[in-house]
Amino acid sequence: MFCILFLFINVASAQWLETTIYVPDSLCGVVCPQAFTYNATNNKIYIGGADGNCVVVIDGATNQKIARIPTSTNIYALCWNPTNNKVYCANYNSNTMTVIDGASNNVITTIPVDSEPCALVYNPTNNKVYCANYNSNTVTVIDGASNGVITTIVVQTGPYALVYNPTNNKVYCANWLSNTVTVIDGASNGVIVTRNVGRWPWILVYNSTNNKVYCANNWDATVTVIDGASNGVITTIAVGSEPYDLVYNPTNNKVYSANNYSNTVTVIDGVNNGLITTIPVGGVPRALAYNPTNNKVYCASYHYVTVIDGASNGVIDTIFVGFGIHPLAYNPINNKVYCANHDDHCVDVIDGATDSLITSIYLGWSSCPCALAYNPTNNKVYCANYNSNNVTVIDGASNSVITTIAVGVAPRAFTWNPVQNRIYVANCNSSCISVIRDVNTVTESRSLNASPLLPQIYPNPTKKYIHIALNAKSMDSLRDIRIYDILGKLVKVVDRKELKNGQAIPLEGINAGIYFLKINTDNKAFINKIIITK
Repeated sequence: MFCILFLFINVASAQWLETTIYVPDSLCGVVCPQAFTYNATNNKIYIGGADGNCVVVIDGATNQKIARIPTSTNIYALCWNPTNNKVYCANYNSNTMTVIDGASNNVITTIPVDSEPCALVYNPTNNKVYCANYNSNTVTVIDGASNGVITTIVVQTGPYALVYNPTNNKVYCANWLSNTVTVIDGASNGVIVTRNVGRWPWILVYNSTNNKVYCANNWDATVTVIDGASNGVITTIAVGSEPYDLVYNPTNNKVYSANNYSNTVTVIDGVNNGLITTIPVGGVPRALAYNPTNNKVYCASYHYVTVIDGASNGVIDTIFVGFGIHPLAYNPINNKVYCANHDDHCVDVIDGATDSLITSIYLGWSSCPCALAYNPTNNKVYCANYNSNNVTVIDGASNSVITTIAVGVAPRAFTWNPVQNRIYVANCNSSCISVIRDVNTVTESRSLNASPLLPQIYPNPTKKYIHIALNAKSMDSLRDIRIYDILGKLVKVVDRKELKNGQAIPLEGINAGIYFLKINTDNKAFINKIIITK
């Protein structure tokens, strides 16, 4: 395996790509990083991936890989226990949880859990870890001190998301396929109650002001409100079609739901749970952001950003910003909102006070910006450009591009380390983590001779079709593509001769649900989970 190192000196710039941590090598082996957690006690970052059977540990001070910890395949979730300084790793395909010592990086034990562990949450009150097991309809409770399994709690079909209520010491589990939320007692581990909610619950949010849990029901176009004290369903609120994102306004105690298919934002009163209003916005709203400085909510749709007044609920402005809007980020220092436009290859900067478009920052043809991160220490915005394999750094004050840093293939997620002031970039198709350091001396760039390893599958979730893009080597050796349901039944086969690279595969005749898409080539097979909605 080869690595090419480039070093540039630039005293004018304050950005350096400190290192690229290539995951599949002699020390590591993670393929397609998809899970992060941070250990604040020892300043370490833990990374798990869809393949590779290990967790990589990176030193937060030096950016060096310091350990390769053997686990199992398809790590869906990681969480840190600050009480005992342990890291828990949910191994989706092997039905186990690996417990790692946060100080020594050694595996303390591997705990058998039930089928397909997919979500983790930590209870600091009783020092317990909860693991949702999607395919066995259970939640495993683990003692944070002894690592023993305290109990396994039977919930309902398809536990998919967890949230913790610190006020009443309760854990809530959204059961995606049974349309319920199970409430678990954090002290006794008993099921207090299971409440019916709408169809396909997949987002849980806790309101600490009124001690309520909000559950967005994707299929049913509703939000269910659960009382944190009594566990009763207070009400179910009809919102727009396919609620896709939620945000909470603590100033006015309101919850906002972006409704993907009805092109609206629903405003919910946090006190009386009433529907305050429904606001028409641009087509396909998928992201929300709250501005606490001016008490405004921003909703990103495919062509527009709609600015909503947090007090009056009126639309202050609708700003045309381009095509293919994905993420939003807020800069509290300069009161600006940043909007990444995937199809227009730019980042739009919006004034938080006047709601006017300050500027559009062009990132280059085919850049396809897909993620944003804000660094409050240096007042900079980082934009991951999926197709051009780089990160653009934008000055929060002047809106100018400071630099563009080459990273790995297909960057798509960020996390920020405030201790060393570093940005970590997950590069999906080159199985590496790039570390960007912000200093005031030199600029150093390090890159790898990497090529895309994994197929790109989009959109996901989807309704009528799915696209699959492969690198040239995989496309040449492609045999067929198969889709299986969660019970392993084959539901569709697409032969090589029927498929061109990137061509849409129709999904007519396949019911809504979770499926596994298997891409068979001469050398290997790729397996991805897809969600089909109707």
